Amino acid sequence: MFNKLQYISQGETVEKQLYNIHQAVDAGCDWIQMRFKNQTPEKRFVLAEAIKILCEEYLANFIVNDDVLLAQQIGADGVHLGLTDMSITEARVILGDRKIIGATANTFEDVLFQSKFGCDYIGLGPFQFTETKEKLSPILGAEGYFSILNKMRTENIFTPVFAIGGITLENIESLVKTGIHGIAVSGMITKSNEKQKLIQQLNEKLYANVII
Repeated sequence: MFNKLQYISQGETVEKQLYNIHQAVDAGCDWIQMRFKNQTPEKRFVLAEAIKILCEEYLANFIVNDDVLLAQQIGADGVHLGLTDMSITEARVILGDRKIIGATANTFEDVLFQSKFGCDYIGLGPFQFTETKEKLSPILGAEGYFSILNKMRTENIFTPVFAIGGITLENIESLVKTGIHGIAVSGMITKSNEKQKLIQQLNEKLYANVII
């Protein structure tokens, strides 16, 4: 089963991205999603190549946001696709069955659509307001997650759901109660001065009721 904590990378340069990612994996985060928008293909490749090496060293999963061809070229563990990106079907043809394909959703209808085409997990959000992403979809709140996850169970859809968007340490327990599998965060980890302690606290809350 997938790890419960994902770090979505931040930074406007290759160097800043790599610094933030290195800090995250060094502090114990073992799932990295590379999000490096509005950059040249050359810069994205250089960053992806460096992340691949880093994630192999730390035994962390490496997911590329949006760019299926880059994920294939670099040998990443998978890709995360937004609602307007390449279709899951096309991505599966390119990447094969063994790679992870995550997909974005904001509504139950999005969940139905994405799960129908066989995504491996769903990034559902936003939970609440976040400055990390432009053109924010309507916020869900804990009630929104509870409603959507209930509908998923009714429809026998058991795709793991990751909450995303403005999540804080104080929100984790209420989110876990909705039935989510895990969370995807960026600014919370990037801005923390005590990353190791934060990641330990997040994992303690996320895995609190899991029997190992």
